[in-house]
Amino acid sequence: MGEPTWTREKLRRLVHREIGDYRLIVVSNRQPYVHNLVGGELSYVSPAGGLTTAIDPLMQECGGTWVAFGGGKGDWLAVDEKNRIQVPPDDPSYTLKLVWLTEQQQQGYYYGFSNEGLWPLCHNAFVEPTFKTSDWETYQAVNNEFADAVLEEVDGRPAAVFTQDYHLALLPRLLREADPDIITGQFWHIPWPTYEIFRICPWGEQLLDGLLGNDLLGFHIGDHCDNFMEAASRVLGSRVHDEYNLVYQRDEPTLVRPFPISVDFEQISQESQSPEVTAEVERLTEKMGLGGMIVGLGIDRIDYTKGIPHRIRAFGRFLEKCPEY
Repeated sequence: MGEPTWTREKLRRLVHREIGDYRLIVVSNRQPYVHNLVGGELSYVSPAGGLTTAIDPLMQECGGTWVAFGGGKGDWLAVDEKNRIQVPPDDPSYTLKLVWLTEQQQQGYYYGFSNEGLWPLCHNAFVEPTFKTSDWETYQAVNNEFADAVLEEVDGRPAAVFTQDYHLALLPRLLREADPDIITGQFWHIPWPTYEIFRICPWGEQLLDGLLGNDLLGFHIGDHCDNFMEAASRVLGSRVHDEYNLVYQRDEPTLVRPFPISVDFEQISQESQSPEVTAEVERLTEKMGLGGMIVGLGIDRIDYTKGIPHRIRAFGRFLEKCPEY
């Protein structure tokens, strides 16, 4: 096999070429390292999920600051007086700055508006979105808190802010209004629905205007870009340049592009062949009596968008059609 299309070194060179001396700041709801108290001792874990898998290698290679909600029970013990900690803990290469939220804020901003409203709306999962005024107000307030934390890190210096996902749709506009010199980009990690579905959201105008505070806005695939641009045109009356995927809002352009995201395959492949994984496979095979069997393995969150019941039924149908397995 030849050299992978992307390596960490290539990624580092690309980022430095594109943003130069600008300070790189990543912003997300979820933190890449969570600190907990176990038996009175401080420990950490790196959450499973696409966000950390995709962005942590970038930060380790390029440095900068990652701003996120501090949800670990031991996070407050790990940070300094400015709520910062150097990560990864074993080999620090960038700064993690934590934002503290109350349980009420988490309920309204994360579990409420983001997960009961935007999540089903964007996935078109035939689950009715729930939109509450109180959740929306909390969502606005939390986005403002994140903006304050980011601006504290920027401190008037040249900076490129890379916002992640649907929890922080208002942040780019808040940053642009506070400091027009900040370069803003965002990746939307879930689908963007068609206009007919999106218009269900009572605060669609504010969400679109917030996202159009970005210089660059990324989605997984071209269809999601098209859906977003149509919504911007029909809801806000934004001027859309289809040929170049540009949306003009308040006479300012936002480049909307697809960026199919992946994981660090080389690292996962290496880890799958490690002695620790091999030993665990052997242990489970013996414990569960799986010797000589073909085993299908899936690892997913219990969420209606993952299609877990459908996959189980499909596997059952496969066994019906191919009883030799």
